[in-house]
Amino acid sequence: MNMMKVGHDKKELVVSILVDSFESNLSVNYIAGASNEKSKRIKALMEYSFEICRLFGDVYISDDGFGCALVLYPDKRKTTVKSIMLDIFLLFKCIGITNIGKAISREQNIKKIQPKEPMTYLWFLGVNPSSQNLGIGSKLLQEVILDSEEKNLPVYLETSTVNNLSWYKQFSFQIYDQLEFTYSLYFLKRNVLK
Repeated sequence: MNMMKVGHDKKELVVSILVDSFESNLSVNYIAGASNEKSKRIKALMEYSFEICRLFGDVYISDDGFGCALVLYPDKRKTTVKSIMLDIFLLFKCIGITNIGKAISREQNIKKIQPKEPMTYLWFLGVNPSSQNLGIGSKLLQEVILDSEEKNLPVYLETSTVNNLSWYKQFSFQIYDQLEFTYSLYFLKRNVLK
């Protein structure tokens, strides 16, 4: 299995995989809320993330179409008219006016911890739930790691899924920090190994 960079023609598939994969994720639900609009809000978050990674990173899909990865290069991110429009979209379609303070506070706390160095930031890695535990996620992660090593960049990510910590450790990720919200958010880093 290989992964390939994709464009807008695969947006619907990528968003669908991510919505299904992150429906019960604590961190995603903290932002999307627990309202009866939760599925629509998660979809809006994944659409936003897809578009931001298309602008300032890469979107990958496994060649079987069951898994995907959204990668961001934070040092490449800039404020543009399109990024401002996407932020407004996120505010109204996902976060909501009543949750804006909570979301801004969360992002500020995360930004204080994340290092200010060039990196590969693995924003989302998802596998269709019916295809999980078949090695698709591992192969995607290995390819993200290989790509980041070619670019001589460390890989950073956060997870709120405690069960994923041992999986990431198998790929030489180390926890470097942790934040507490209504859930624990773990910050992981993988240095370039050469």
